[in-house]
Amino acid sequence: MSKDQITFNDLPQVIAELRDEVSGMKALLLNLQNRPTQQRENRHRPVTPEQVAEYTNIPLATIYQKLANREIPGSKPGKRWVIYLDEIDKWLEANRKNPIPLTDEEQNAAILASHKRKPNKSSWQTDPIVEPSKK
Repeated sequence: MSKDQITFNDLPQVIAELRDEVSGMKALLLNLQNRPTQQRENRHRPVTPEQVAEYTNIPLATIYQKLANREIPGSKPGKRWVIYLDEIDKWLEANRKNPIPLTDEEQNAAILASHKRKPNKSSWQTDPIVEPSKK
């Protein structure tokens, strides 16, 4: 309906359109509810140092060295190391050299912060420099 005002004679047609829209929305919601949800993989599972070396492409000797130095999160309750994959992911994120890409809002805030006026060097000093008197 393109009219701004609805008359009494238009009510049956308007109600039929509304009924069709509501039934379409109901079908869409039912479809979304019945859609199988994607299960997230359980990342908190123990892995061996060999699997960590394969996962991270770090040599196995380096993995054992970092485990012994407590650089990689892991424990050794007996003879074997117990390492959790989600902790390896966190360790890799914490040790990244290049920063995580910023969102648009964070980039704008960083740009605005970098363009603020810097104080003059003379205002950094709390006490004025007193020159020694000449004799």
